[in-house]
Amino acid sequence: MSDPVAALTLSSAALKREDLFPIREVSRLTGVNPVTLRAWERRYGLIQPTRTDSGHRLYSQADVESVRTILSWIERGVAVSKVGKVLAKTRSLKAATAPMYDVVTGSEWQQWQRQIRSAVGAFDDITLDRVYGQVFSSYPLPVVFQDILMPVWQALLVGHDGVSQTSEWLFYDAFLRGRVMQRLHAIRGQAEARVLLAALPGHCRELELLVTGLLLSQSSAAVSVLAIGQPLDELVYLCERIKPLGLVLFSNQVPNDQLPQTLKRLGLSLDCPVSLAGECAALSESVLSGSAIASLGNEGHLMLHRLQQFLEGALDT
Repeated sequence: MSDPVAALTLSSAALKREDLFPIREVSRLTGVNPVTLRAWERRYGLIQPTRTDSGHRLYSQADVESVRTILSWIERGVAVSKVGKVLAKTRSLKAATAPMYDVVTGSEWQQWQRQIRSAVGAFDDITLDRVYGQVFSSYPLPVVFQDILMPVWQALLVGHDGVSQTSEWLFYDAFLRGRVMQRLHAIRGQAEARVLLAALPGHCRELELLVTGLLLSQSSAAVSVLAIGQPLDELVYLCERIKPLGLVLFSNQVPNDQLPQTLKRLGLSLDCPVSLAGECAALSESVLSGSAIASLGNEGHLMLHRLQQFLEGALDT
């Protein structure tokens, strides 16, 4: 039987130059076994690796990120047969709103991510804090979280099932939650008016909600993030007591058939404007069109811009 490694016709130098990885390396990086990777390609067309002259698959860094994105959707309960449609829609939305510097600085972001991953792997909070500060001094807040910090968090979350990887994710998750809460607290002290942010039950993890609160925060209206597990039927009581400028609901799940009615009932029972943010919002824009619920999307700069417009009554829902 031929050696699959020997059959790979490209040299290691060529692989490095082109950033191409054999299937066993992609399996190591993502935790997805080669059989599953081949099935995702053949049955669902989710990834399209290039081939050597001898027919062996080679995956780009973009392919690796696609595998991690697929895993994240499966983690949220999306059937693998439906992931392709979800990916197509989110990619088209991102392409329409992504700034040009995303393409230019992508390689720089990966370098920062490698430094972060190294510090996390060593459980070195001092180095991690230093890199965290350097990243913030180099990029705007939406880029820091959405393009540099959170992709590492997501990769660890859906990666290998080993104890060490779980420990790394917990270490990194705790670090980021602490830093984000510090920033939210500082912003909260600078503004009297506030917007409430609440997660739909079971639709996200705490860090995702906190980061969204930070992305939506602004000088004129700070965001108060309600705890994970906040009952939807008690939001009316909270809004009556707090009298916020608006309420933002957050979800990183694919919308189900009951969501439009749930949002409609909640919107009718509240005296403040209601909007939806997160992956769910990006995928529900057609469903929410014409309703009183505004879709803020899931991109940092877009969410903030739409929220400001919505609170000013200038966003067409």
